[in-house]
Amino acid sequence: MTCKKAILKRLSDAIVKLDIDSIPRLCEEAIEAGIPAYEAVIGGMAKGMEIVGQKYEDGEYYLAELIMAGETMKEGMSILGPYLRGGDVGSAGRCVIGTVKGDLHDIGKNVFASLLKAQNYDVIDLGVDVAPEQFIEAVKEHEPDIVAMSALLTTTMGEMENVIAELERHGLRGGVKVIVGGAPMTQEFAKKIGADAAAIDAVKGVRIVSQWS
Repeated sequence: MTCKKAILKRLSDAIVKLDIDSIPRLCEEAIEAGIPAYEAVIGGMAKGMEIVGQKYEDGEYYLAELIMAGETMKEGMSILGPYLRGGDVGSAGRCVIGTVKGDLHDIGKNVFASLLKAQNYDVIDLGVDVAPEQFIEAVKEHEPDIVAMSALLTTTMGEMENVIAELERHGLRGGVKVIVGGAPMTQEFAKKIGADAAAIDAVKGVRIVSQWS
C-alpha cells in the first residue's frame, strides 16, 4: 500500500472508529504528505462516512454512532477547511440547503454541506425544520444555483413539494436546480414533485451536483 493510500485509509478508519481525537493529526499528516485537501475529504473521510452509513443500515451502528461520526468528520473539516478555501480558485457555485419543515435530522445534510464546501461551493445552510417561506427568502437573498432539501422522515417528504411549488409561485424555479436528499428518496419521487434529482446519501448528492457545474 502506497503512503498516500495508507493515509487515506487511516482517515477513513478514524471516521468508522469514531476516533475524534486522532482525526486532526491524520488530516495534518495528509496535508504534509502533499495530498490535496479535497482528496483527503472524498478519498478518506467521506469513504469512512459511507461505511458508517452502511453499518447504520445494517443495524450495527445506531443514531449515537451516526452523530459521533458526523462530529468526527466536522473536526477533520476544521483542519482541512482553510486548505479547501485557499488559493485563487473561483466559487464553483452557490447552494441553499436545509432539512424541511417538521424534520430535525441533519447528519446527512451536514455531510453534504461539508462535501460541497470541499468542492469550493458557497453553502448557505438554513438548518433543520425549515419552512417553505424560509427557503424562498434565502433564494431571493442569496440567488443560489442550487436548492438542496433533506428529509429522513417519509411524513415530511411532502414539504419538498411545497417548497418547489412556492419557488414556482414566486417565479424562482427556473433559476435554480433542485436536489432532494435522504434515505427514502427515489428518482421517481423527485420527478413527481418537480425536482431535478434525488440522492439517498451525501456522497451521491455531491456527485450529481458536480455534474451540473
